Amino acid sequence: MNGAGAGVGAGAGSPGPGDAVVLRPPVDVMRPRAADEIPAADGVPGGYQYSLKLDGFRALAFVLEGGRVFLQSRARRDLSPDFPAVAAYLGERLPPGIVLDGELCAYRDGRLSFTDLLRPHRERERAGVPVSYIAFDLLALPGHDLRARPLRERWELLGAALDGTGPPLQRVLATEDAATAREWFGALRGAGVEGIVAKAWSSAYRAGGTWSWRKVRYADTRDAVLVGVFGPPERPHAVLVRLPDGRTLRTAPRLTAPQAREVAALTAGLLAGPMADPEHGTVRPLTEHLPVELRVPAGRQDTARFVRVRAADQPPEPPDPDTEPRPGGGRAP
Repeated sequence: MNGAGAGVGAGAGSPGPGDAVVLRPPVDVMRPRAADEIPAADGVPGGYQYSLKLDGFRALAFVLEGGRVFLQSRARRDLSPDFPAVAAYLGERLPPGIVLDGELCAYRDGRLSFTDLLRPHRERERAGVPVSYIAFDLLALPGHDLRARPLRERWELLGAALDGTGPPLQRVLATEDAATAREWFGALRGAGVEGIVAKAWSSAYRAGGTWSWRKVRYADTRDAVLVGVFGPPERPHAVLVRLPDGRTLRTAPRLTAPQAREVAALTAGLLAGPMADPEHGTVRPLTEHLPVELRVPAGRQDTARFVRVRAADQPPEPPDPDTEPRPGGGRAP
């Protein structure tokens, strides 16, 4: 079992078995704000860490007493039953009290495969699709809540905590060189990487959206809201979405079976009766809109592919990145 955490804090002794776990689920995650370009390293005091934005399930990993692991989704659901091999590895290799922030990622044909994450565990096993947990932050060590510490310190402690581990547990690829981050942004799209996240090295870990963390995604990834469904409520085949500019689109191609189940579960109790939409056909409107993520093909504005429903407490990012605040006040030019 990894002994990471020794010597954290001046005069800190080793926690006993009863006080090792200082953070328990649920814990709200820290979220980056959308930006239109990778910021320069000197954009904030102390500079930035630039890490890959991966196409997976965001999850906090809590190692609790007895090696029990809780993989908390953004919607606060425990994903451990869906990813038992990852949970078992973390429980065996990390001590109780560690809390990681990271991404569950599936791989197929040498690239990240979000669609495979939506498949049941047994289907992934039969298809030989591996899943890893890619950690990018450390919230706690045994007996120590680290969220108030700067990212640079948390990152170094994360490296020590994961020393001696390997797949399916890894630390995210990161650099503090902006030029290298720009090279990654241009080169790794084909591998399923969504973009780059720039994080101020001085940033503490605080719940909610923050301008200290900035995500730069490829232009075809969009935030929107789900306003209606097409087809049977228990098995919808498409959804109606509203983009930040007010336009509505019917998603295509058809939802996959896991996507249809996800949409059906999250819209249960929120659907009004069917109505005729003059542009999109018969649709069941939602009484409460849900934030979603879409992919829009390059050069197209008339179609969108549904990716996922976001957690209910995660509204779409501000649609106009040119109005984002600068770290020192004011607005971007």
